[in-house]
Amino acid sequence: MPRNQVWTVDLEDELATQALALQIASLVGAGDLVTLSGDLGAGKSTFARALIRTLVGDPQLDVPSPTFTLMQIYDSPQFPIVHADLYRVERSAELAELGWDEASEGALVLVEWAERAGSALADDRLDITFHMDATRGDDFRRASLSGKGLFQARLARAMAINALLNASGWQESERRFMLGDASTRAYERLTRPDGICGILMISPPRPDGPPVKFGKPYSAIAHLAEDIRPFIAIAEALRAQGYSAPDIFASDIKGGLAILEDFGTQTVIDDNGPIPERYAEAIAVLADLHARALPATIPVDATETYTIPPYDLDALGIEVELLVEWYAPHIAQMQVSSGAKMSYATLWRDRLAGVVAAPTTWSLRDYHSPNLIWLPDRHGLNRVGLIDFQDCVLGPPAYDVVSLLHDARVTVPDDLELRLLGHYAKLRRTSDPSFDMAAFIEAYSIMGAQRASKILGIFARLDKRDGKPHYLAHIPRVQHYLRKAMSHVALADLHAWYETYLPGLLGRD
Repeated sequence: MPRNQVWTVDLEDELATQALALQIASLVGAGDLVTLSGDLGAGKSTFARALIRTLVGDPQLDVPSPTFTLMQIYDSPQFPIVHADLYRVERSAELAELGWDEASEGALVLVEWAERAGSALADDRLDITFHMDATRGDDFRRASLSGKGLFQARLARAMAINALLNASGWQESERRFMLGDASTRAYERLTRPDGICGILMISPPRPDGPPVKFGKPYSAIAHLAEDIRPFIAIAEALRAQGYSAPDIFASDIKGGLAILEDFGTQTVIDDNGPIPERYAEAIAVLADLHARALPATIPVDATETYTIPPYDLDALGIEVELLVEWYAPHIAQMQVSSGAKMSYATLWRDRLAGVVAAPTTWSLRDYHSPNLIWLPDRHGLNRVGLIDFQDCVLGPPAYDVVSLLHDARVTVPDDLELRLLGHYAKLRRTSDPSFDMAAFIEAYSIMGAQRASKILGIFARLDKRDGKPHYLAHIPRVQHYLRKAMSHVALADLHAWYETYLPGLLGRD
């Protein structure tokens, strides 16, 4: 976005101002500063009120103007919000007396009459100025938005979203935040005036992290999607194979945006855990997929193709190293020596070599309950809606079966796991009488141990690095899955390593 580029938005009435606040809500977070300027009655407080209500999740929240209190503080589920009105502040030094620095730390700060804060304003911020135009009526306002510093890129994303909605006929949609996931993606549910719903997926290109091995960042080694192209390609490829992946109504590949078919909110679980009949259909989808000859190169659009990367030893190895890099020091409170780390990596490469050399399939990689939507109006396998597959790799069939049956967020009872494994084997043998269940169970155990080790590391990293401690609640479940997988004789040498260097991890439940 060029420096000082301004996005101008005409606001015909208060509802339009509220709609703008919803768009901005997707851009802001803890530590951000939004300045609100304009004459008295121009709409600053109206916008601030709509933004705060959106972020707090309470459309009826009382949000008075802080003209006399100077600062009001609100708690949203993600971060505190400071709403300040500096109209009565005569010099910036008064901010210290108000406790400005303490209140602003880790908060989203909305400031009316921000020019009175002087040098206290951060260089990275979003400036919004509201103008009135009597020729357009009493309710009309025009907002001019300008991103400063790092906010320029975020404002450019908001402009790109607005352009996509306008170009695709979704500009009049009601937009509602949806719960995100552990990734950098964000989602909104769109509802058009005609009642048709869609999902706005905001998936900006992944910035390269620091090199961790071979001079490459983690995401490159692990073959994680760098942009939205893999999602679009895999979605269309799954649909071409007859599966229920969401239709893509519109997209902006460069901007990392797509409007997707809305599958609704029914899942394969309920308050009691997995719904057996739905899990059986989900395992049947995998058996059907794994019985097919699938291409490695698929189209993104009419002019571009995408090659699905292999789930190779480097990718599997860098994932399993998360256990010793993050889980061991931060959760187990144990430091693993460099020599022990080397033996760990060697043992895993030796154990994974046979799995990597075996025939591969599309491993969707996130095939578990949060990403499976139940579509009761469809039939057979099409009742399982697939929504998360952009990190798809060419990997072992066992991986996605493990992902479903060793669900990190939902406990799959042992007896249900055994029944579903038997169901999978029966379906595979129907299409291929030579299907070797013993070899599959060995691969299933190896991939189960690999995946559980990876997830333990990821959950520790989400807590320590990303400030998302709620994933720690799932660690006991993942430890249980790791113990089950490690009981297979093929993992005896790794079992011994875990017992030696992470004592207690493989103990009794």
